[in-house]
Amino acid sequence: MPVKHFRSTKPLASGARVALISPAGPLQKPEELPRAEENARALGWEPIVTPHATDRIGYLAGKDRDRLDDINHALRDPTIDALWCLRGGYGMIRILPGIDYDALARSPKAIIGYSDVTALHAAVQRKCRLITYHGPTARETMSDFSRDSFSRAVVDQTDSCGVAPNSREISHGHAEGRLVGGNLAVLASLCGTPFAPDLTDAILILEDINEPVYRIDRMLQQLMLSGSLNGCRGIVFGACVKCPDDAGGGGRPFDEVVREIAEELGVPCLAGVPVGHIKEQWTIPLGATGTLDTRARKLTVTAYES
Repeated sequence: MPVKHFRSTKPLASGARVALISPAGPLQKPEELPRAEENARALGWEPIVTPHATDRIGYLAGKDRDRLDDINHALRDPTIDALWCLRGGYGMIRILPGIDYDALARSPKAIIGYSDVTALHAAVQRKCRLITYHGPTARETMSDFSRDSFSRAVVDQTDSCGVAPNSREISHGHAEGRLVGGNLAVLASLCGTPFAPDLTDAILILEDINEPVYRIDRMLQQLMLSGSLNGCRGIVFGACVKCPDDAGGGGRPFDEVVREIAEELGVPCLAGVPVGHIKEQWTIPLGATGTLDTRARKLTVTAYES
C-alpha cells in the first residue's frame, strides 16, 4: 500500500528569518536566549525573538493568550520562514485550539522542537498535513552529531537518520510509513482530542523522560485501547531517560513491556535509537516517509513530500 505524503516546507537556507518562541514552558537560565540566537546565526539564519519569549508564570512561559499571540503573529508574518521553539516543558496543549492553522496551511513554515512541542507537531499534522521537525530546541548546545542531523533535515532535506549501532531489536521486521510521534506522555494526553495524530500507515517514533516503566506501560496501553495504534506499521523507541523499571511496587524490564505491544500489533520495533532528551539526537522530519529495518538497526528518511 503506498504511503500518503505530507507537504514539506521549504528548506531553511542561509538568510532564513526564524522566530524564537516559548510556546510551553519558560526558559530556565539567562544565557539560554543568547545561546539560541547564536545557534540560529551559526546556521546562517536571522533570529527573531518573539515579544513573550522570556515571560514566566510558574511552569508556563507567560499567559496562554500571550504565548498564542507569539505563535500566531509568527505564522501570519510573511517574512518569517520558521518557528524554532526555545524549550518544551509543559503548556502547549493549553493553546492548541487557538492556533491559526489556516494561516500555516496557506503559508507553510518549518516548526522545530521536541518534548512538549510534540503536541504542536501532532496538531499541525492533523490540521494542515505539513511536515514538522522533531529535533533540538533552540536553547540547547548541540553536539556535532546533533547539528549534522539537524542540518540534513531542515537545511538539506535529506536522510537525517541512519544506523543506530547501540539500538536493540525488540521485534524483527521491515516497515515503510510516515514518521509520526514524539513524546509518549504528550501523545497519550492527546487521546480523545481533535489533535491526536493519525497513526494509520505510520512508523511511530517515541521517547520520554522521568517516567517509570509502569507509567510507560500505562501510556502504551492507553494508545492501544483507544485505537490510536490501529494501522501502525512499526515502532521506534528513542531514549527513555531516567525511566526506572523498579518503581511502582515491583519491576518489569522496559524491553518486555514494549515487546508486548509490538507483538500484539504484529509490527517491527527498534529501541534505543538517538531520539529524545539526550545530547546526541537525530532530527526527525515528522510526516516524511521513512523505512525501518530492525535487523540492520536502521531508520531511513526516504521522501519529504510527494
